[in-house]
Amino acid sequence: MTDVTKSRPLSPHLQIYKPIPTMVMSIMHRITGAALYFGTLLVAWWLIAAASGPAYYEWVSWFFGTIIGQIVLFGYTWALVHHLLGGLRHFMWDLGHGYDKHFSTKLAIANAVGSVVLTLLIWIVGYAIR
Repeated sequence: MTDVTKSRPLSPHLQIYKPIPTMVMSIMHRITGAALYFGTLLVAWWLIAAASGPAYYEWVSWFFGTIIGQIVLFGYTWALVHHLLGGLRHFMWDLGHGYDKHFSTKLAIANAVGSVVLTLLIWIVGYAIR
């Protein structure tokens, strides 16, 4: 190691930072974006089953009706809603609004709470009209 590299400051890592709502929502936005790739495969699977015929469609519908399938669909719904709200938050920032630290923190918390509330509302309405 040379003298130049010894004197350079080390870059801080996640273990040094205290998690704050905006940081957590940023990480969750990335995670939900990646999860939506998996969820899109599920939607494609369902559409392919619908196009393949009644027997295969019935089997896929049975899978989505199991407890595992319902948990996966609930998680996909939450990821979709959470990512949508995070995207709207980023769109607002792109327009130059919401940079104030306290407002940004409140918006991050609202994103987390709103995604859970909207997901529950979607599922309640879905079961009510079913």
